[in-house]
Amino acid sequence: MLPADSYGKLCLLNSVGQEMSRCKTSVRRGQPNPIYKETFIFQVALFQLSDVTLMISIYNRRSIKRKEMIGWISMGQNSSGEEELSHWQEMKESKTQQVCRWHMLLES
Repeated sequence: MLPADSYGKLCLLNSVGQEMSRCKTSVRRGQPNPIYKETFIFQVALFQLSDVTLMISIYNRRSIKRKEMIGWISMGQNSSGEEELSHWQEMKESKTQQVCRWHMLLES
């Protein structure tokens, strides 16, 4: 059986959990371990960087209407773990440099 098509959703939340912005990756068709090497730009004031949370969710798309969340992570104010918090801090400090890391998804 072929792996399902998958894609990622990125959602930027403010300090009280309200959605500020969202993006979606392109769909990876039939890849068992897809890599999403894409860049997304969110407009966030420098003083707000410590107060926002970036939620990243990965979905399987079984059909046009049916999807299921495979897993998720979050970075920023409400980071889902130490690795994600560390990644966020490194991104904040690097300013214009790209910071890449692998993360284990949490089950949905």
